[in-house]
Amino acid sequence: MPDSASPPYTRAQASARVPPPVTLAQDGPLDYLLSGALWALGVSWLVPMMSLQMLGHRSVGPERMQWLERLYARGQLALTGSRWRAVVDPAIDPARPYLFFQNHVNHLDHCTMYAATPHFKQGVELEEHFKYPVYGAFMRSRGTVPVKRGTMRDFLQLRDSVAAELARGRSMLVFPEGTRTLTGHLGELQSGVFRIAQELEAPIVPVTVTGMYRVMRKGSLLIRPGHDVTVYCDAPIETRGTGRRELRGLIEQVRSVMNARLDAYWQSSAPG
Repeated sequence: MPDSASPPYTRAQASARVPPPVTLAQDGPLDYLLSGALWALGVSWLVPMMSLQMLGHRSVGPERMQWLERLYARGQLALTGSRWRAVVDPAIDPARPYLFFQNHVNHLDHCTMYAATPHFKQGVELEEHFKYPVYGAFMRSRGTVPVKRGTMRDFLQLRDSVAAELARGRSMLVFPEGTRTLTGHLGELQSGVFRIAQELEAPIVPVTVTGMYRVMRKGSLLIRPGHDVTVYCDAPIETRGTGRRELRGLIEQVRSVMNARLDAYWQSSAPG
């Protein structure tokens, strides 16, 4: 999945103290051969599965295609040679729409989280990403929200689109960093989507994915199999009654939850 839309009108951003990049083992010739085989398997799964989903979107609607979308997501991850599991806080209500704020790692982020909860999750993508073959058509058929960067008008359009999705009972899957990590740690969280959450009084679920940085990361298309991928969906954070004065605190609250998960993962998997 390409870098997600960086939420517009985000000049007031939370400062991020990002640790040094995680040091991982060097890749060898065998890794490249194995990765090529996994890419071939992955594409052979992705194209027909997305094509079937698009047919379903047009004939019966996206909501009734959830079983196939979850099957696609789980299958796409399995074809990376990864072991997947989800840890979901019991406070998350399956019938309530949320803004799921997930750390942004690689092209498969939409797959890692999608099957973790039963919610229909609508995505947010930069407008230019809709030009990509297959993936762009899939997003259009599903109703993914397109967004431009940078102006108050774009911010208002995004807010109204999110409001419409929530009113339909749909949740939103958002990557508040706006770009994939280069370090394995959480980057700067941009304030635009947090302001939208406040204005719409929508609860935020911090979602932290561990293990995927080992599988595939920005700057390299290699798929590295044999890793455990865990999706943590932590307790919802309410935004009702919060305003501009509480914005920074809200961002830091989400950041602290996600950082705690990532820090614990890297500490537990450190050599020795």
